[in-house]
Amino acid sequence: MDFLGINLDFPITDPTWIFLLVLIIILFAPLLLNRLKIPHIIGMILAGVLVGSHGLNILERDSSFELFGQVGLYYIMFLAGLEMDMEDFRKNKVKGLVFGLLTFLIPMLLGIWTSMQMLGYGFVTAVLLSSMYASHTLIAYPIVSRYGLSRQRSVTISIGGTAVTVTLALVVLALISGMYNGTATPMYWVMLVLKVSLICLVIVFVFPWLARIFFRKYDDAVMQFVFVLALVFLGGGLISLAGMEGILGAFLVGMVLNTLIPKVSPLMSRLEFVGNALFIPYFLIGVGMIIDVRTLVSGGEALKVAVVMTVVATFSKWLAAFVTQKIYRMSSNERKMIFGLSNAQAAATLAAVLVGHEIILENGERLLNDDVLNGTVVMILITCIISTIETEVASRRFAMDELSSSSEDNPSGKEKEKILIPVANPDTIEDLVNLALIIRDNRYRDGLVALNVINDSGPGNSEEVGRRYLEKAASIASAADVMVDRICRYDMNIATGIVHTIKENAVTGVVIGLHQKAGVLDSFFGSLTSNLLKGTYREVMVARLMIPVNTMKGILVVVPSKAEYEVGFSRWLTHLCRMAAQTGCHLRFRADAHTMECIRITIENIAPGTAMSVDIVDDMPFSELMSVTVAAEHLLVAVVARQGSVSYDPAFDRLPSILKNFQSDSLMVIYPEQAERQDVMTFSDPIGNP
Repeated sequence: MDFLGINLDFPITDPTWIFLLVLIIILFAPLLLNRLKIPHIIGMILAGVLVGSHGLNILERDSSFELFGQVGLYYIMFLAGLEMDMEDFRKNKVKGLVFGLLTFLIPMLLGIWTSMQMLGYGFVTAVLLSSMYASHTLIAYPIVSRYGLSRQRSVTISIGGTAVTVTLALVVLALISGMYNGTATPMYWVMLVLKVSLICLVIVFVFPWLARIFFRKYDDAVMQFVFVLALVFLGGGLISLAGMEGILGAFLVGMVLNTLIPKVSPLMSRLEFVGNALFIPYFLIGVGMIIDVRTLVSGGEALKVAVVMTVVATFSKWLAAFVTQKIYRMSSNERKMIFGLSNAQAAATLAAVLVGHEIILENGERLLNDDVLNGTVVMILITCIISTIETEVASRRFAMDELSSSSEDNPSGKEKEKILIPVANPDTIEDLVNLALIIRDNRYRDGLVALNVINDSGPGNSEEVGRRYLEKAASIASAADVMVDRICRYDMNIATGIVHTIKENAVTGVVIGLHQKAGVLDSFFGSLTSNLLKGTYREVMVARLMIPVNTMKGILVVVPSKAEYEVGFSRWLTHLCRMAAQTGCHLRFRADAHTMECIRITIENIAPGTAMSVDIVDDMPFSELMSVTVAAEHLLVAVVARQGSVSYDPAFDRLPSILKNFQSDSLMVIYPEQAERQDVMTFSDPIGNP
């Protein structure tokens, strides 16, 4: 059709207009459905139904939807593996395996019975149809991610169960497909197992090794992003070559890169942003475009098949979640979350129905006929809607519970955590900001303060240079969706400027550091550090990072006797636990028995499940406690104390000479917060002021 010389033929074929229309859907579907209190994922699917060939025929599901849809599907599985709490996953791996077996076996058994008794299908057809019920796709996972609930136990169990049931469902698909193409020989299965096992070993051991090397050599944001995506599709492609669905490879890559991409890092923020803004919506719209809702009103056998498939798939998934809840005595909201995440049918279901539809039996009929094909797309629509609504409701309840819990943990009048990062050396800004991002309280979007102190007698361009440093720090933090308060001030010296800023902005901790090439004496015991320690009772962390913090493999913490009596004992332990959780590092403590027991109890209260080990050494002076060997790619943390503190040891005065033995290692010295005090007068510093 022509209008004023403009071609208005449908479906639209011009790539510009196709992409524009998709962007309009991605933009306005959430805006419209948020007003209706409907999860916007449903809007993406319904929009695909509306503009697709079974709707208004505005768009055709061409190669662009195939490409971006595949990327979106891989992205969903990759993010699911990337955002998992690996420590919680290890702790709940048996629960995940049990749920995976339940959510596979219950739909299989119920599906085979209903397919043969109610629909009159043969055994092989019933098995393939049941495998479609058994598999599921994490369509609703972006909702969990948006609420920040990826570390919930129910989410971890659901993701682990997804890997199990999808793998088993794809094995059933490969078995039935092999039966009809002549490849299902014993040697075929032996080779399949060998190929998949070999590729999994490559992904598990080679991919993290490559990522560590790359992240240490290249800090460019674009290069890191592209590198990660390349690994995702390499993993998916290798698994596909082995004969299994590539989504398993994407999920496995997410799991092995989990500890190398901290949850609050700029790289994680970029990965989530691109996926949730473009690729995942493209996939959801593409799913909607294959759905023909007219089969619901056409009546006859197609409607019966669609109803049976939808009811059996939904009920069997709910039953699996219910049984899992009862076995492990979980809450009703955890059951709702598990059911919501596991009910949606899409990826493996589509693969199974398309393969089954192409198989022609000896009598000329298709293994899965047109009624099953139409019933499948209807089942996809309804299960996706149910899954999205259930996950949204469960996520809101969890979010409200966490909000109530955080209100109890931080009642009105209790001090909110705020970390100060003095920026003076452009070479250390990125390391210090990334360290602060990892140890901060990620329940809030703020809590960081970047400071540049200008000496009154400094050069004329000092303010301009300082503001550039502050902008760099803010840019790094904003990439992780964290706001930074930027302060540029004049003062008589840097230490005084930091102390005044701490008091004026209610700062609770300071992270400082110097260039890696600086000597140990200069780095930790120059006038800046000593004057700062005299001027504030707040926690001070002095760091020298030889490698990026996200590529570290472990943290060795040396704790002096009586450290548990310091006011800031739980605060620095909280920071180390956060660091371990974000980087996947194992905490190893070296302390006496009583201090170690206090460390255990405190960690159990603030971060239960933290991976840790102990090295108990009684009646040993601090200088001998520091006689340790730091493994490659590990961080050595020395917890010391200011003079006059409960845990102060005279050996702290000799710390510069002790640290000479670790000149090539990553180091951190923590001065815990102590009780607010009057300035101490000493013979070496009779005034006691910074």
